[in-house]
Amino acid sequence: MLDRQVIDSLFPADLPEPAELEQKYPPRQLPEGAMVTRLGPSPTGFVHIGGLYVGMINKDLAASTGGTYLLRIEDTDQAREVEGAAEQFGRAFGYFGLEADEPEGEYGPYYQSQRETLYLTFARELLREGKAYLCFATPEELTDIRARQEASKAPTGYYGRWAIWRNATDEQLQTALDEGRPYVVRFRTPEDGDRRVSFDDAIRGKLQHEANRNDVVILKSSAAALRLPTYHFAHAVDDHLMRVTHVIRGEEWISSVPLHLQLFDALGFERVTYAHIAPLMKTISGGKRKLSKRKDPEAGVDFYIEQGFPAPAVQYYLRGLANGRLAEVPLEQALSTPLELGEFGVAGPLVDLVKLEGMSADYIASLTSPQVYDQVLIWAERFDPELATVLKAEKDLAVKAIGVEREGVENPRKDLRKWSDFGPQYGFFLPTVFPLIAGPTDERVTALNVAPEVVTAFVNTFIEGYQHLEDQPEWFNQIREAAAKNNFAPSPKEFKKNPDAYPGSIREASQLIRVALTGSTRSPDLHAIAVVLGQDEVLRRLRSLAG
Repeated sequence: MLDRQVIDSLFPADLPEPAELEQKYPPRQLPEGAMVTRLGPSPTGFVHIGGLYVGMINKDLAASTGGTYLLRIEDTDQAREVEGAAEQFGRAFGYFGLEADEPEGEYGPYYQSQRETLYLTFARELLREGKAYLCFATPEELTDIRARQEASKAPTGYYGRWAIWRNATDEQLQTALDEGRPYVVRFRTPEDGDRRVSFDDAIRGKLQHEANRNDVVILKSSAAALRLPTYHFAHAVDDHLMRVTHVIRGEEWISSVPLHLQLFDALGFERVTYAHIAPLMKTISGGKRKLSKRKDPEAGVDFYIEQGFPAPAVQYYLRGLANGRLAEVPLEQALSTPLELGEFGVAGPLVDLVKLEGMSADYIASLTSPQVYDQVLIWAERFDPELATVLKAEKDLAVKAIGVEREGVENPRKDLRKWSDFGPQYGFFLPTVFPLIAGPTDERVTALNVAPEVVTAFVNTFIEGYQHLEDQPEWFNQIREAAAKNNFAPSPKEFKKNPDAYPGSIREASQLIRVALTGSTRSPDLHAIAVVLGQDEVLRRLRSLAG
């Protein structure tokens, strides 16, 4: 083992001692049983909905126990960092209410790239104690080791006789240092450990896993400008100094627990409690698979923001995935009921967009028209500026439109599932964005199979006698009268009996008016639409249909 003086010379002279850091980051003064949790996104990619899911769980458990929820940006893999990813974290977590309880504070910094001093202190301490060592193995040597392991069918890794610098002499180490060769710092895996490790998982109970045998890198190359740690080492140092009590993360990290426990023990840190969440899944032909950012648009958090899914509806849905019973209670109750790790399942829950859209529609239906307007405007200002301009100019009209078959009815319309649905579902109410029907030969009209000359005659008849009546039956009777004058059958049944005798039935006649006013054959009540549009706009649209 190198002399302490030599080891210390490899690090900045003003590096604090571990005892100083323990004093700087003391145990938190929290109620008994309080959880300190954290989410550690990496800017090597954009936020997966699974990250939002785990973040929601972490934040809820901290809040319900009187603890603290942290957001720690794990940006040590700077070579793979994606531009804009860190900014997306703030956008995504802000939209869904997952901001950290402690965005700034005495346990920071909260970017790992700004915590270099902390990692260096503990790496130096492990070197001093002989629990870590310098490794000067070149990339070519490491490639050769792996090739020989694969050829001999030995497990791959840097361990045992393959760890060529583990037992290097002081003279060999000093020579390499004198030559200025770059090195990494590797953890010296205990040689007397058990072959298998048992540990308690707060969700899965007692687990067993093969013990770590590899002398993993804990501090990256000395040739780098920043001496950054690997994820495993940073995890142990940060969770200890931030006084995290529970590490709640995806099940893919279960295999790393033996190494993490070795690091906690070697550093003299109290172990954290681990809880491993089952991954979000997607149904595919013949089975299911993990939700993939590469294959599935709905895997990315930006998908939900850009589509305009209301945050409370998504939160409600995710809580139902975490605990099935919460999907069966009203939204407000589900959002206020604390999650409990012991109630989590070990099978990956299925993400079902149809179900989420249904929950979202139910939530939006519970809002007032002004509330819906406000949320649509916020969404449009970011994703549809043209619509936002119209909404601001036509606020009263937009609010009235949203209220059609929603305000004062027992079963309100649920055609808004997300804010981006406003344009397709309600845009026809706004004259400045509604594309008028271009006469009786417009394809939206010809689909009704009524001759163009009949369309023109019927619509002109309706216009000539049109009155903007408040009473719905009286208003609709004007359509009946105009249809009768133009030989439309009084009912679909009569038309079916003798289709050659009529140009259509009252159904086709009313659909012509519907298409003229909305551009579609599916819409809310025609009279309610006419009331909101006003007489002048109704007549303008009818004249456009008549040609």
